[in-house]
Amino acid sequence: MDILNALVLFANFVFVPATAYGAQLALGALGVTLIYGILRFANFAHGELMAFGAMAVILCTWTLQDMGINLGPLPTALLALPVGIFVAAIMALLTDRYVFRFYRLKKSDPIVFSIASVGVMFVMAGLIRVIIGPDDQSFADGARFIITAREFREMTGLREGLAIRQTQVITIVVALLVMALLFWFLQKTRSGKAMRAYSDNEDLALLSGIDPDRVVRIAWIITAVLATIAGTLYGLDKTYKPFIFQQILLPIFASAILGGVGQPVGAILGGFLVAYSEVTLTYAYKKFLAYLGPEGWVPDSLMQFLSTDYKFAVSFIILVAVLLVRPTGIIRGKVI
Repeated sequence: MDILNALVLFANFVFVPATAYGAQLALGALGVTLIYGILRFANFAHGELMAFGAMAVILCTWTLQDMGINLGPLPTALLALPVGIFVAAIMALLTDRYVFRFYRLKKSDPIVFSIASVGVMFVMAGLIRVIIGPDDQSFADGARFIITAREFREMTGLREGLAIRQTQVITIVVALLVMALLFWFLQKTRSGKAMRAYSDNEDLALLSGIDPDRVVRIAWIITAVLATIAGTLYGLDKTYKPFIFQQILLPIFASAILGGVGQPVGAILGGFLVAYSEVTLTYAYKKFLAYLGPEGWVPDSLMQFLSTDYKFAVSFIILVAVLLVRPTGIIRGKVI
C-alpha cells in the first residue's frame, strides 16, 4: 500500500505535470526547429511570438465571455484559438517581410538574422506590454479538474490523492493532434514535401522549381500556429504573464538542440526530456522516500537535488552539455 501511495504521489507532482509541460515545450521547440530548418537561423523572438498569439487569444476570450459565449465545461480559449493564430500569423509574416527578408536578399550570415530576431523580440515584447500590460492575466474557465485528489482518495482508499486538471489533459491531447497533423502535412502534402526539399538542399530545390518565398511564408504560418497553441496551452495550464515567455525560451532552445536542430521528431523528444529533467531534479523527494522505507528513516531535509528557483538552470546545463558533447543532438540535426 505504501508503494502505491508513493507512486500516486510521484504521478501527482512529477509525471502528470511534467508530461503536460513537455507537450508545451515540444510545440515551442517544433516552431524553433522549423524556422532553423528553413531559414537557417535561431529565432530568439519565438517566445514573444508565443506571447503575442496567446495575448490575441486572451483578448478574444474575454470578448466571447462578455458576450455570454462559451464552451461549457471546456475553456472558451479553445474557441478563440483561430483568432489568435490568425493574428500571430499576420505578425510573423509582417516581421519576415519588413525585417528578415531584407537580410535574406543580402544573403547575410545566420548570426545577423539571430541578432535581428533579438530586436524583433524586444519590439514585440514592448507591443505586448502596451496592449495587455505586464501582469498575470486569467482567462481559464470551464471545469477545473477531471478528478480531484479527494475524489481519488475516496475511490481508491489510498492516503495520497491524484488530481488531474482539465488543462493538463487538453494540453496533451491538443499537442498530440497538432504534432500528428504537422507530420502528415510534411510527409503527405505537396507543400510539406517542398519544405522538406528546401530544408535538405536549397539549391537543388530551387532548380526543381520550388518557390522559396512560398516555402518561407508557409514556414512562418506554421510557426505562428505552433507558437500560439503552445503559448495558449501554457497560459491555461500555468499562467499568462508576458515576461514568462522570455524565460521559457531557454528550455525551448534546449529541447530543440537536445533533440537535433531541424529534426521535428527530435524537437518533440527533446521537449519531454527537458521537462522531465527539470521537474524530477527540482522535486522534493522526502515524502516519496518516506513511503519506501521504515518509519523515521528519512532525514529532515527536503531530499531535493535543486531548488525550484534553479529550474531553468537545468535547461541551461543541458544546453551547454549538448553543445559541448554532441552538437548535432540525439537525432543528428544541423549544428547551431
